[in-house]
Amino acid sequence: MSSSNIAALRPRHGRLRALKFAALLSAPCIAASAAPSITGKPATTVTAAHYFAFQPSAANPGGKTLTFSIANKPAWAQFDSRTGRLYGTPLPQFNVGTFANIVISASDGGARASLAPFAVTVLPLPNIPPKLVGTAPAGVVAGHPYSFQPSATDPNGLRIAFTIANAPAWTRFNTATGLLSGTPTAGNVGTYSNIVITAYDGYAKAVLPAFKILVSAASSPIEPSSPDQGATGSVTLSWTPPTRNTDGSVLTNLQGYHIYYGTTPEELRSTLTISNPGVTRYVMSNLLQARATWYFAMTAYDRNGRESDRTEVASIMVTQ
Repeated sequence: MSSSNIAALRPRHGRLRALKFAALLSAPCIAASAAPSITGKPATTVTAAHYFAFQPSAANPGGKTLTFSIANKPAWAQFDSRTGRLYGTPLPQFNVGTFANIVISASDGGARASLAPFAVTVLPLPNIPPKLVGTAPAGVVAGHPYSFQPSATDPNGLRIAFTIANAPAWTRFNTATGLLSGTPTAGNVGTYSNIVITAYDGYAKAVLPAFKILVSAASSPIEPSSPDQGATGSVTLSWTPPTRNTDGSVLTNLQGYHIYYGTTPEELRSTLTISNPGVTRYVMSNLLQARATWYFAMTAYDRNGRESDRTEVASIMVTQ
């Protein structure tokens, strides 16, 4: 084989070209944020029938909205997952004892923070009833206001409500304060017995001894007297001026009186007006029926023209 042929068989080495690879490696983006925090120290005891509340304080530097959760919540309590508030009123009959290992946590959806476990002990409610004292007025005159306010306190600090048995129909009773009040009319004359007021704090009661109220008939402010000697068909009337309004306030604008009279108590058809509030005595003369029984009633009126109810009817036999 010739040398030329050998040369032709040798591999021909081409130029090696280096391939350049551009490898781009991105650095990781790390955003570090602080975890939420929660703090607070709840009360460790509460007396049964009293309100318990604990509001922890929580913060989230990351700015996310926090939600709250609780483990081992007492059955008598409620929990607000928006605020972390634990609250409620344990009952003396069912909830006395220790409720342990309560854990409140705050979470921003990723990170979580928790309070140290705590316990709440519910103490028994002392068996001490409310104190209720007071002596009710024994009587009232028809047309006059009646009022009785007993005094009540609760050693356990609970709110007191009041009830009443056999309250007279003409009275009002305030269940929040225990006030018994009212103004009886002539139609309410009589004795109202076995009235009982009770104070109740929800668990124990105090009861006042039963009392009664005697409603007496109002004596007429008109006092007719025998006719003056020598006067024909005359009668002298005297009265006591009113000093208070029906609501108990002081009467300051008395203007005068109206006197109603006649020979039958049902029909006092004649009227006489006395426009001087200082007058307390008046002589009526020349009554047409000199020898008869005459009947009188009167009212008072003020500067605004408002007239009181009539007094009860008074009567007198005129013999001249």
